[in-house]
Amino acid sequence: MGLLSTPVQIENGSVGDMKAHLNRRELIQRLGAAAAGLYLAPARLTASTPAPIAPVAISRCSSYGPEVVSALASMFDQLGGLAKLVSGKTVAIKINVTGSSTERFRGLSQGQTYWVHPQVVSATVHLLGQAGARRIRLLESPTSSKVHTLEEFISQAGWKVSELTSAAPRVEMENTNFAGPSKQYVRFAVPGGGMLFKAYDLNRSYEDCDVFVSLAKLKEHTTAGLTGSMKNLFGITPTTIYGEGAGIDEPSQEAAGGRSMLHNGSRQPSKSALPELNPHSPRDPGYRVPRVTVDLVAARPIHLSIIDGIQTVAGGEGPWARQMRTVPPGLLIAGTNCVTTDAVCAALMGFDPMADRGTPPFENCDSTLKLAEELGIGTRDLRRVEVIGVPISKGRIDFRKV
Repeated sequence: MGLLSTPVQIENGSVGDMKAHLNRRELIQRLGAAAAGLYLAPARLTASTPAPIAPVAISRCSSYGPEVVSALASMFDQLGGLAKLVSGKTVAIKINVTGSSTERFRGLSQGQTYWVHPQVVSATVHLLGQAGARRIRLLESPTSSKVHTLEEFISQAGWKVSELTSAAPRVEMENTNFAGPSKQYVRFAVPGGGMLFKAYDLNRSYEDCDVFVSLAKLKEHTTAGLTGSMKNLFGITPTTIYGEGAGIDEPSQEAAGGRSMLHNGSRQPSKSALPELNPHSPRDPGYRVPRVTVDLVAARPIHLSIIDGIQTVAGGEGPWARQMRTVPPGLLIAGTNCVTTDAVCAALMGFDPMADRGTPPFENCDSTLKLAEELGIGTRDLRRVEVIGVPISKGRIDFRKV
């Protein structure tokens, strides 16, 4: 079991003592964060408690070659070093490999367009191993595949699994659509009661870790405005519970399509999980998706955000977005606060991170950055953020004009 919290196991739909669970989780997370030299946000933002800040590192990186390792290593050093965060610990990495394992855009690989690139994953794993990580787990819940293992899913996209598993000692992978060997999901309570759900049932790998990393792609998102380290967590929800074809009473035995219920409230999750707080709340995806995202970030805090912006796309998060087009920012971004990191990413994409609904990139949705800031997770105010490495003004590329 990881050191950050004590799980509430889900058996026959019971919740257990969620209040005691949350108190233990919060206490131990704060102690662990203090030991790592990090700062976790208060449960709620108040006038006397400003949202936390943390530096963000930006590096130029023109290709997916050996320079990825050196660029990331330099950035991690600038942020204070990986060893004090991961040495002797289990590290879980949520990778961003959305949609199909076979669908490519204009003949380019998924990693060159709308997935995080395998070279960035491999370099991250390598550096975590060098820093003393005891165990590294790559996690994702694919929506469009019937395969049961993450290894098979990424292999279909041309990834070489052996290059990832050999990048450091004891590297594992798990398709978190399923409960896994424990055969039990874990209920993650949202501090403060949640905006859309009070709690989410997830694969226990998101619990059984000491350090949680979000490894995402720098790109726009048709529903949430932009994809970054926070939106990446939307994919930790198992489709067996939150998918279009999820079981009614219990989780399904197969991956069950897209997460439309989280987008438009077309149905409720499997009855083994908690229903949404208010079934009469707006069914608008632009209202729901940002709130689910922030719920998940609050329930499963991110300790390290890494964003692949070497080659990416604008106009959407995948080939199903009609306006999607390639963009070559040539950047890597990393930070220890997910809100601060995503705010810098927004600025690098030519957007104002202080924007609200109705203003790019949030024309049709609420701002995930604003919601997370209001919850006290981090600040989106760049005036309070130390940017290390490439200045935003030198790295910015207008995603709406390329």
